[in-house]
Amino acid sequence: MADVLIVGGGLAGCEAAWQLAERGVSVRLVEMKPGKRTPAQHGDGLAELVCSNSLRGASLTNAVGLLKEELRRSGSLVMRVADRTAVPAGGALAVDRERFSEEMTAAVRAHALIEVQHGEVTEIPSDRPVVIATGPLTSDALAADLARAVGAENLAYYDAIAPIVAADSIDRSKVWKQSRWGKGAAPSAAGEATESSADATDLGDEAYVNCPFEKDGYLAFVGALVDAEKVAPREFEKARYFEGCLPCEVMAERGPRTLAFGPMKPVGLVDPRTGRRPYAVIQLRQEDAAATAYNLVGFQTRMKIPDQLRVFRTIPGLEQAEFLRFGSVHRNTFVDAPALLDESMQLRALPGVFLAGQVAGVEGYVESAAAGFLCGLLLADRLRGAAPCPPPPTTALGGVLTHLGRAPLGKAKYQPSNVTWAHLPPLDDAPKKLDKRLRYEQMATRALADLERWSGARASASSLA
Repeated sequence: MADVLIVGGGLAGCEAAWQLAERGVSVRLVEMKPGKRTPAQHGDGLAELVCSNSLRGASLTNAVGLLKEELRRSGSLVMRVADRTAVPAGGALAVDRERFSEEMTAAVRAHALIEVQHGEVTEIPSDRPVVIATGPLTSDALAADLARAVGAENLAYYDAIAPIVAADSIDRSKVWKQSRWGKGAAPSAAGEATESSADATDLGDEAYVNCPFEKDGYLAFVGALVDAEKVAPREFEKARYFEGCLPCEVMAERGPRTLAFGPMKPVGLVDPRTGRRPYAVIQLRQEDAAATAYNLVGFQTRMKIPDQLRVFRTIPGLEQAEFLRFGSVHRNTFVDAPALLDESMQLRALPGVFLAGQVAGVEGYVESAAAGFLCGLLLADRLRGAAPCPPPPTTALGGVLTHLGRAPLGKAKYQPSNVTWAHLPPLDDAPKKLDKRLRYEQMATRALADLERWSGARASASSLA
């Protein structure tokens, strides 16, 4: 019997299997294709790229570019095959989708310690360590069993992701910080909050920056939302949207005042520069404890990325905003990772059951591969009797784990995310006005140096085991 069972032959499952097998752990990898497939799948091979052939930006000044480089240096199978099957894509890494799947399938099948089996797993196995890496469209039966195990309230079936902007790209002269009705912090201009709550550590209400609209600007913004080009839902995600997480453009299409009575309602807010309530407000909520990033509250969207840039940069204070993440709404299956997973991606309620890939709460191809890499690595540590040794938080790989373990601030619910610079700690003693490109270059340099030290320490520990 194999030491570990992995359910799901996508990027995360294949990468986890490879990392375990490379460390001497035998694996049975179960993929339900070709006998059964999700509506998104078409090919029979492993590691099928179902939506796009792009693994996004290649530059080290891009957080996902850094993540790819760290994976390369750490022995990732996905990155080795991606580089070998790359096609021209400007500043991005894109692959020949069919060749990529074919080479991934061949590599996994050829490994002496990996057995590939086809068939649907409908219940979480309990006879050995298991990695669930079933992706965003986990089969109904297995999703139902996972919901029973973790609680239905901790398993989501739809992503509603709002954009995130870099804090230092907000024009503070046009915004102010205040919670509704003065809860948490007194209003002040330029985004500087004056604490008035009894508990100054409670960031739930204090983490809002307000971007005000007058009537004409609001109506123009609503019109731009309605006119923007949207990403059409794929056939398998013909969405019946939940009323609590409607795309902002759907709300705009319901009437010009809908947003003003929804996420843009100005009640309980007073602009300290005018002494009155604005016509409408978009609130930005602090995304991380270091306050390096803010998300646009209630602005999940299906707008295409160029339109998101064009429309959202008409928001007062965001004219020069740097977007760390764009909004989206799509089918997904994922858990409330901060509440459910331990530091080695194991379910706290089910010892021996690990999650990898998008079901664990990451977003994107590269991040899914990284989650599989991390899960395989940390599980191998456990199986050889060692304490899991995760990568430093200063690395992009460490940033993936940081996001999975970071409980949302205030009343926000956990949402998956692509890796962003906000998942890494800021530079120590960096000048506040340091050019962002130079800042990201320095963060990448720090990350790769810390990765090398971590890799060396792991290699030394393995040689002594």
